[in-house]
Amino acid sequence: MKKWLKVSLILLLVFAVIFVSYTFYQFRDRHKGYVVDLKINSGHLSSIKAGFSKVDITPIDFDTWTDENSDARFNEKDGDVYQDLNGNGKFDPIYLAGFHHNRPASGVNDPLWARTMVLDDGNSKLALCVIDMIGFGHDEVVRVRKRLKESLKIDYLIISSTHVHSSPDLMGMWGKNEYSNGVNADYLEFVMKGILESVENATNVLEPAYFRFAIDEEAALPLVGDTRDPQVFDAAIRIMQVMASNDDRTLGTLMNWGNHPETLWSVNTLISSDFPHYFREYVENGIMENDSVKLEGVGGVAVFLNGALGGLMTTHPSIPIADPYSGKVFQEENNDKIDAQGKALAKIVLEKLAGDTLVGVNSANLNIRAKTVELSLDNKLFKLAAWIGIFKRGLSSRWKIRSEVAVWTMGPASFVHVPGELYPEILNGGVESPEGADFGIEPVEVPAIRSVMPGQFRFFNGMSNDMIGYIVPKSQWDEKPPFTYGKEKRPYGEINSLGPDTAPVLHKLVLELLEDLR
Repeated sequence: MKKWLKVSLILLLVFAVIFVSYTFYQFRDRHKGYVVDLKINSGHLSSIKAGFSKVDITPIDFDTWTDENSDARFNEKDGDVYQDLNGNGKFDPIYLAGFHHNRPASGVNDPLWARTMVLDDGNSKLALCVIDMIGFGHDEVVRVRKRLKESLKIDYLIISSTHVHSSPDLMGMWGKNEYSNGVNADYLEFVMKGILESVENATNVLEPAYFRFAIDEEAALPLVGDTRDPQVFDAAIRIMQVMASNDDRTLGTLMNWGNHPETLWSVNTLISSDFPHYFREYVENGIMENDSVKLEGVGGVAVFLNGALGGLMTTHPSIPIADPYSGKVFQEENNDKIDAQGKALAKIVLEKLAGDTLVGVNSANLNIRAKTVELSLDNKLFKLAAWIGIFKRGLSSRWKIRSEVAVWTMGPASFVHVPGELYPEILNGGVESPEGADFGIEPVEVPAIRSVMPGQFRFFNGMSNDMIGYIVPKSQWDEKPPFTYGKEKRPYGEINSLGPDTAPVLHKLVLELLEDLR
């Protein structure tokens, strides 16, 4: 008996050592000492060089499957069968991010991209890469930055995600079940290489450029809905067209608009960039209807830059989308619907670019501020996911994560980049203190971010350099009953947020960086 007890104690000790070591590995700060505190003032006005590139990062060589009962969940008991394309006798899928677990990709609807713009004013070089993913963690952003070739002389790289819900899981939260990580390590490496290639390609084609800016405040409003009160939208489309100085070619076009790319909704199992695919295609190549050209494309590389989409800004299945030319209305979530949505958005952009209200800029300078921020990980589900290895990211200290905020200006334009899904009322104003909210306080995130951004054209980009979930105004935070606005259950945003202090911390830092820019 004593011998058995001794052996048991030894085994228990060994298990404890392994468990503590594993826990330390999961929770350690993977980039300890890597802190961003960037201040770039470029000084006098100068001509700016620009380069654009796009690299295909669509998954290849993964096992597909047939969904017999169309529930978007793989289950052999339901008659679902997989196609063992690599012949190893097991199912090797790519799990899609968003909506629910166990949603493997059954094929490809349209390609995913890493699209990059590089700007060089002679004093500093800024790279902005947007990938068709639901999110890209700060740990991975740092890893990519460390792999940039020194010869490229990139002063600052921003990696943003379109937040598309038909893309592979790169965050680990949508695997086979709630206890498994959904990231395919080989595919993550493929994406990283795609980002690096895209940044290098864009840098290698830098040439003198000039810029044209435009904004449409209202035309895109019917294409998005707000599923949570207060009804505050970021429906304007902001446009920056970058032109070659020597021959007026379009090098690239930034289109900034706030909406979840999830129009295909939850039963889709095809890899897709959703409406941004058609949005970009039509802006680049033009719109054809019945063999006639409705609008000429501008060429170059179109880049969709998502905005403030918390709340939840989305094209819900209840929202119909009309083709702007045929007039046909699409309610069901399918490829025709995202085609019509992309076409409607592209029509707005192309008509603006063909108009006479654009603001042109021939010379400018880049002024950049970026700073690391520590955020409390208060969400109990996120803590559990981190503990069991689903949510794999380093912690800078006990239950705190590193993230990052950036702001920059160029001529009449300013840009703010935050690491998650910001509620539009924090950006545009309209934060409320509704009855039933948990803290019973006045709005904290005031003034509205956009109200203090400099310049005529004020771009905002979420899911930048990280993806931390929803950024909810603290005065609207609502986990406990009675719930706000007459709701019967806890709002969705709080379930997928780090915690109630995330918004105040980020709002304060953004305002500080903008003030420092002045």
